[in-house]
Amino acid sequence: MRVAFLGLGIMGRSMAANLVKAGNDVTVWNRSPKAVEGAKTAVSPKEAAANAEVVWVCVSDTAAVEQVLTGKDGAFESLKPGMIVADSSTILPEISVKFAEQARERGADFVDAPVTGSKIAAEGGTLIFMTGGKDETIQKLDPLLKAMGKTVIRIGDNGKGLGAKLAMNLMIALIYEGFAEALTLATKLGVDQQALFSLIQSSMVRSGVVDYKMPFVEKRDFSPNFPLRLMHKDIRLMLEAAKESGVKLPALETVKNIYDKAHEAGRDDLDYAATLLTVEELAKGK
Repeated sequence: MRVAFLGLGIMGRSMAANLVKAGNDVTVWNRSPKAVEGAKTAVSPKEAAANAEVVWVCVSDTAAVEQVLTGKDGAFESLKPGMIVADSSTILPEISVKFAEQARERGADFVDAPVTGSKIAAEGGTLIFMTGGKDETIQKLDPLLKAMGKTVIRIGDNGKGLGAKLAMNLMIALIYEGFAEALTLATKLGVDQQALFSLIQSSMVRSGVVDYKMPFVEKRDFSPNFPLRLMHKDIRLMLEAAKESGVKLPALETVKNIYDKAHEAGRDDLDYAATLLTVEELAKGK
């Protein structure tokens, strides 16, 4: 398929590379110019989308999605009937629905296709996609989804994939915070770190989140797999969506305070696992 891939960050670059490996004709664009081996490079989203069947977006936030789709030289300027736009960015569901409406006004279609996984899953083509949109449109994207991921879960209509993504990231944030606080308390109580890790992995509190982050924590390696600034952004989206829905999220509001402090400490570009450093500082009375 002819694919325009917009956004070559930690996840997007590997996703685009896997589309190339699967034999697709890929044209890439990134705000700061980057290349993907085997793909053509465009100077604007409009140019990237000019001859595409599918436009795939993977950028950081709502403003970035809006810019690449509807801004000056945006992909929507090249949108033609029959084209599909798929967005793997994490934004508010209601905003995604508006983008879908704009795409359909031009005779195209739109799918929200956020992912769960990591930098390693993006590289290995083992992401999990949560899709929202029309069944027939998602089926057309199946070869591309399979090139980038191991599982595709059909959530519902437009915006529903993003609703599921926000719920998933809420759980990830809370699970990791529980781990960070448990580790900090255990250390204060003189518990050996390795013994605690063995206990966690042998008991019912074991989780995929902790399994993945534990080796990085052990090495004190907070290089970004999922940058703290993006999880912080997602937490704000969760709370905004909750407010609009009349839902209270007291645990998440508390976790947001930790992320606020981590941001103030200049940790935005570290992995979100670096919130452990903030918890440890609070334990020292900082």
